[in-house]
Amino acid sequence: MTHKDLLERIAIDPAVCGGKPCIRGHRIWVSLILDFLASGMSTDEILREYPQLTAEDVRACVAYGSEMSEQLRA
Repeated sequence: MTHKDLLERIAIDPAVCGGKPCIRGHRIWVSLILDFLASGMSTDEILREYPQLTAEDVRACVAYGSEMSEQLRA
């Protein structure tokens, strides 16, 4: 799955979660998943907590964080 494919898994909709970036089709914030990863949770642990997600959803959150970091440098 390409970086672009991963980013397509992220949705920003003002009518959903106040416009916060979420995993498409879910009301799970990208920032929540990134916080879990930053605190040391593994992808497997996140998937046990949120079985409706996939490993690609977690990777999409990381890709989105990377994309936002790149935009800050511009």
